[in-house]
Amino acid sequence: MKPHDMGKLLDQCAHTRTIVRLDRPFDIAPGRGLSHTVAQLAELVRDAAGWLHEAGVRAGDRVAIVKRNHWDYDLLACAAVRIGAVPAKLSGQLPEDTLDILLKRLDAEVVVTDRPSLRAHRVLRVEDFAAGPAPAPHHRDDDEPLLICHTSGTTGTPKLVVHTTRTIIDRLARPESVRWPVIGVRRDDVVGNASAFAHGRTFCWTASALCLAPSEIVILSEPSSAARVFGRHRPTVVEALPSAYVRWRPLANAPENPFDRVRRFVSTYDAVHPPVIRTMLRATRHKRPLWMQGWGQSETGPLSFRFFTRRTVGTTRNLGRPLPGLAKLRVVDPETAEPVARGGAGLLLARTRARCVGYVGEQDRWEAKAHGPWWNTGDVGRVSRTGAVTLLDREVDTVPGLSCLETEDLIEDRLPSVDECVVLSAAGREPIPVVVTDTALDPARWRAAVDDLPAMGEPVVLSWDQVPRTGTGKVRRRELLTRLTGTPDTNGSGRWT
Repeated sequence: MKPHDMGKLLDQCAHTRTIVRLDRPFDIAPGRGLSHTVAQLAELVRDAAGWLHEAGVRAGDRVAIVKRNHWDYDLLACAAVRIGAVPAKLSGQLPEDTLDILLKRLDAEVVVTDRPSLRAHRVLRVEDFAAGPAPAPHHRDDDEPLLICHTSGTTGTPKLVVHTTRTIIDRLARPESVRWPVIGVRRDDVVGNASAFAHGRTFCWTASALCLAPSEIVILSEPSSAARVFGRHRPTVVEALPSAYVRWRPLANAPENPFDRVRRFVSTYDAVHPPVIRTMLRATRHKRPLWMQGWGQSETGPLSFRFFTRRTVGTTRNLGRPLPGLAKLRVVDPETAEPVARGGAGLLLARTRARCVGYVGEQDRWEAKAHGPWWNTGDVGRVSRTGAVTLLDREVDTVPGLSCLETEDLIEDRLPSVDECVVLSAAGREPIPVVVTDTALDPARWRAAVDDLPAMGEPVVLSWDQVPRTGTGKVRRRELLTRLTGTPDTNGSGRWT
């Protein structure tokens, strides 16, 4: 079965035997428990479609969704699609001022929310959810707007990304719905997901996971639920945020380790540092576990993939190669836009048929990043003679003579007890290394770890909760830089953020 019409997806998959397990009830259905058949989820989507319709939502309207993290983000999105509306998924972790900006750009017919402080034209409270009679499913052209999601916002206000059925479902979810050898989902798999369900990745994952019909789907709205819920329903395939894997390292080393059956780990959004990958691959008793790392953007979907085994974990900034037929990459000079010789560093441009069709309220910004069929990722990197891409930095975060990302990898590899290292580009001064740990940093060990690296400032030691993060767990680098220096200014131009 292949996904296409997201409004009828759950109905089309209702005959499957997949059981969905939750770490807590859905916010829109707190009384319906922790275990659902797909048929029951289909009923919930129809109920939600009726609720939205009775609230006045009609075809072509925008529906903003902003709430606590849970998979009912995607169920509400499917309900909106069913009646012809365009769902806009906004992270519940967005600051109030940022959320205000995005809601003004959206001009949504209704906002579905659990935030008591939210001010909008028409608000539907999640706690007031009431099933309504669903109208007949609305047919939508493949090139009409289907979904609005937002970028992570690590360098400023997130962009509102517009995808169509053709870009996000036909060209991303459908290939993922194939039972590929080794990397594909099998019918006997228990598929665990601990993601940020406000983002576009999970909408695509929802389509493919339901169509592949594994034995169980286990949803974590909070990574901290892993010991309890994964311990009871042990996954064989896990997809999670990079920040979730970081937080799971102690659990993976503990006697109650719930990852002992995993045969495939999947990470997206950002590269995962080598010590984390090694820990998770060691945690499973599977003979040949595989780590699948995807690199891409909200605007493009995945651009390249790399696979790790226990023997091949090295630097994760080598992000592998584009899959044939999925995407192409090239490197250009940031000043002249002329192609750079193979192996040289420059701006990474991507060509993919899954490219989004615009930014809500900022179409001029979208057009500035589109060069014919090519898309300016805003990332600086290299493409080798064999086609492998190495990510060096976001252009806005560049530092002459140093890759912040590669330096972070080296430091984390040399100091395994550190949860995370973030090297900040600061205009007019040395780069600032921020060490995230809940223990004291040994000065002698630090000096030994950075002795052969380019010059940096003295390390700033912070706990995990002291670091500002996006809904996907990424560090808000500009905000952190401003806290530490009083200014967000970096060495990069920021023209392509």
